[in-house]
Amino acid sequence: MCKYRPVTTNTANEAAAPVASTPVAVRVLRLLFAFYGLTALLWIPIRNADGFSLSNYLSYFTIESNILAVIVLLVGALRDPQSRTWQSVRGAVTLYMVITGIIYAVLLANIDVNLNDAWINSALHRILPLVMLLDWVFFASRHRISEIRSLQWLLFPVIYAVYTLIRGPIVDWYPYPFMDPRHQGYLALFIGFVVLGIAMALMALAVNAVGRLGAGLRGRNAAKS
Repeated sequence: MCKYRPVTTNTANEAAAPVASTPVAVRVLRLLFAFYGLTALLWIPIRNADGFSLSNYLSYFTIESNILAVIVLLVGALRDPQSRTWQSVRGAVTLYMVITGIIYAVLLANIDVNLNDAWINSALHRILPLVMLLDWVFFASRHRISEIRSLQWLLFPVIYAVYTLIRGPIVDWYPYPFMDPRHQGYLALFIGFVVLGIAMALMALAVNAVGRLGAGLRGRNAAKS
C-alpha cells in the first residue's frame, strides 16, 4: 500500500496533489551508492599519500561533482526532502554528474587524469553519473522546475572555469588539457568554452526535461495505485 505526501503545485488555484513517497529500497540503494562513491573519493588520496596535493585534487570538476553527488545521495537516503529548493539542488547535481560522464567519454577517455584504478575511474565517471540520472528520472520531484532555473544550474561550472583559469597560471597546473591555454592559446580555449557552454546548456534543459517526464510517469502510476 502506497504512502503519500502532500506537495503544493505551482499555482495557488490547484489542489495539493499526492506524491508517492520514495520506497525504502531506493533509499537504501542511495545510501549504498553514497558509500561506494565516498570510498572511491577517499581511496585516491589514501593510495597516493606520497606527494599528494589536496588543492589539486579538489580542483578537478570530477571530484567536486562526485562530492556533491555523495551528499545528495546521503540526504536522499536519510531524509528524502521534497521541497522545491532541494529538488532543484538534486537537478543541479544530476546535471554536473551528467556533464562529468559526457565530458569524460568525449574528451578524456584516452587521457591520463590521475585515476589509475579502473574501478575508481568507472565509479566516478560512469556508474555514479548513471545512478544520479536514473534516480532523477524515476524518482523525480513533482515540483515543476522552469527552463530558466535549469539554466541557472550552469553557474557552478562557470565559477569553476573562472577559478581554474585564475589558479592555473599561479600554480602552473591545469586539471584538464582542454582547459589549458599554454598549448592551444586563449583564442582556441575561448572557442572551446563557447562550444562547451552551448552543450552544457542543452544538457541542463535535457536533464530538466527528463525529470519532468519521470515526474509525470510517477504521478500517473501513483494515481493508479
